[in-house]
Amino acid sequence: MKLDIAQIKRATNNSIPLTIKTYTLSHDTEVYLEEILGVFLTELGYAEIKDQLAYCLRELAVNAKKANTKRAYFLEKDLNIKDPDEYSEGMKTFKEETLENIQYYLQKQKEQGLYIKIIFHTQGKTFNIMVRNNVEITRKEQIRVYDRIARSRAFTTMEEAFATVLDNTEGAGLGIVILILMLKKMGLEEDSFSIDMEEGETIATLSIPFSDIHLEKTDLLTQAIIREIESLPQFPDNIVNLQKLIADPDSEIADIARQISTDPSLTADLLKLVNSAQFMLPKKVDNIVEAVKLVGMKGVRNLLYTHGTQKILNEKYQDMRSLWDHSYRTAFYAYHLARSFKKKKDILDDIYVGGILHDLGKIIIATLHPELLDRIINFCAEKEIPTRMLEDLSVGFNHAEIGAMIAEKWNFPEQLVAAIRHHHEPNEADEKFVDVVYTVYLANALTAIEREQITFEQIDKKVLHDFGIQTGDHMNKIQERLDKAFLQQRSNF
Repeated sequence: MKLDIAQIKRATNNSIPLTIKTYTLSHDTEVYLEEILGVFLTELGYAEIKDQLAYCLRELAVNAKKANTKRAYFLEKDLNIKDPDEYSEGMKTFKEETLENIQYYLQKQKEQGLYIKIIFHTQGKTFNIMVRNNVEITRKEQIRVYDRIARSRAFTTMEEAFATVLDNTEGAGLGIVILILMLKKMGLEEDSFSIDMEEGETIATLSIPFSDIHLEKTDLLTQAIIREIESLPQFPDNIVNLQKLIADPDSEIADIARQISTDPSLTADLLKLVNSAQFMLPKKVDNIVEAVKLVGMKGVRNLLYTHGTQKILNEKYQDMRSLWDHSYRTAFYAYHLARSFKKKKDILDDIYVGGILHDLGKIIIATLHPELLDRIINFCAEKEIPTRMLEDLSVGFNHAEIGAMIAEKWNFPEQLVAAIRHHHEPNEADEKFVDVVYTVYLANALTAIEREQITFEQIDKKVLHDFGIQTGDHMNKIQERLDKAFLQQRSNF
């Protein structure tokens, strides 16, 4: 589907409804709808609320698709959806059976003419999004939705909603609560959302009066994040002294090696690095001067960023082993992706360190609100939406931005700050940092696929094209090769 920007602009400026009709709501259609939404909001001067409205649009569209699937399923099972007893009977197996055979039921609803229409329409200073599907919502379903809306009144923050156990079996549980909270975050009332029936259709409507919008930027958790970053100490004196030595053109390698040797843990990190698979040396190196020569000044400098970061954060925040394990795997993948595809030796060190440090911000979120991050990850995995969006809305920042703020506090070079800040949004990076950012992004995405958090279709197409990866099979072979090499390296230490 090709985006017709001129048509969207005409619809925006002339108050013409723009309608998209779909029977299956494929991933490509979801992406297409979000792109249309982005053009509308940019033309209207409200691009800053795209993430919030994209979530709301997707929630309503997916709920409409589930409603259609439910009708196709009940028809297949010869059950009357309006009969309370038969409805309860059908719902016992609906979710499990349709998930196992979703393509079959999507084809069935297409054969039965069950559609979803998404309509974008500007009327004066109000922007309307309507999601219509041609099956009527049952009374029980409508009550369930409005019950969720009523529950949302009790919450003032996302974390309160995530902390409350809600029945999500009907597909209108926590998702609708988050939708209402997102409207509140934009300064809108719950009546900006409505769901009605008309001539055989269910119509879910978002009415966004732009005059009422005011984005809430800070709350208690946001303020706590800022205070936590401000409270982080600077790097230890021995690392600062080493940084000065490396920056001094008159410094001798022996001076730098001597300074490193005064710190046993830094010495161990240096020797571990030089004896890793990165350098593929024929024999083990245990001489610090030789290690410094092999790693080079840039390599030692980047080692200091990693070592200093871990020293501060491991002292301040305990029990972060799983995060560092993930980070080292990402760094290993990134390094070998760069060596195989980019073939630019001058960026290898930056890419490796970017991989290690890309998730700095998760440590802060997990420490201040240990359960929130897991709930966000699980919810977003179920909804197939990026975690950064809900982090933005519940914390005030996403973990990538928090990590970049820490990196800036510690005066990391621009390319490392960019790798941390854009490891989920690679196309927002400055052109001069694209190689580093794309590689760290793809390495992190490969680890997410291993953990079944995302699919091949969710990886940025521009990044895949940059690496010449055209199919899921091609990507799986790369991932399997990297995983095998990483496990082999770990067994050597």
